[in-house]
Amino acid sequence: MTFHLGLIGYPLSHSLSPKIHAAALKACGLEGNYSLFPILLDDKQGLKNLLARVRNGELHGLNVTIPHKQSVIEFLDELTPTANAIGAVNTVSLRDKKLIGDNTDTQGFLADLKKEIGNREGGMGKSAIVLGAGGSARAVVYALLHDGWEVSLASRRLERAQALAAQFKTAHVIEFNLQTFQLSNFQLIVNTTPIGMTPNIDQSPLPENLSLPSNAFVYDLVYNPRETKLVKSARAQGLSAATGLGMLIEQAALSFEIWTGYNPPRDVLYHSVES
Repeated sequence: MTFHLGLIGYPLSHSLSPKIHAAALKACGLEGNYSLFPILLDDKQGLKNLLARVRNGELHGLNVTIPHKQSVIEFLDELTPTANAIGAVNTVSLRDKKLIGDNTDTQGFLADLKKEIGNREGGMGKSAIVLGAGGSARAVVYALLHDGWEVSLASRRLERAQALAAQFKTAHVIEFNLQTFQLSNFQLIVNTTPIGMTPNIDQSPLPENLSLPSNAFVYDLVYNPRETKLVKSARAQGLSAATGLGMLIEQAALSFEIWTGYNPPRDVLYHSVES
């Protein structure tokens, strides 16, 4: 069998997913390909047409990224309990002739976060702030709450943060005011916005010269460039920080397993994007 897989989103020109999934196919001894399907946010017909190709068996699975993690839901037959609870989808598959929406971002984020903070976790408090309130933020908030973290939200669009906090009931909202914004109480800072992504590598979701808590860990879901401005600033202040490359690898491997039944070796996937 030849697996035809792909990614829906916009823009996609800097995506590493084709390299990762090509490596996964090769490592598992499978034939197949992974294509990019750039679809604009308001192109509902384009989204519908692409999903029809999964339904008729022409495509065997799709990943979903910004800006479609929520807009794709109306075209699916069913959501897994995780995707339903989060309200966002990053993986689409066909099962029993039904289009199923899943979310591997949650498990992928948590697996990589635990690897990154490692032995520090026992000595850390568990107070986190999540920047942003989109589909990726939903997955991260869900993951953190289920891992026992106290979560606060900050978004430039206050109403989105408030809606997300209301959905999960336990998240607090902090107004993102550049003049008064403080991070002193947090041990974990997670950026889920695309700010700082290539080509806008000189941007950061946080104000210039903002002092970060000395014991905080900074996790930026942006993985291109390899060291974002946020990560660079955190490390310059002596903090530990990571980009979302590890999460990208983990969620990709989990999606791949849903589509093919094969669990690809993570070291091979890392190696595929190291250049």
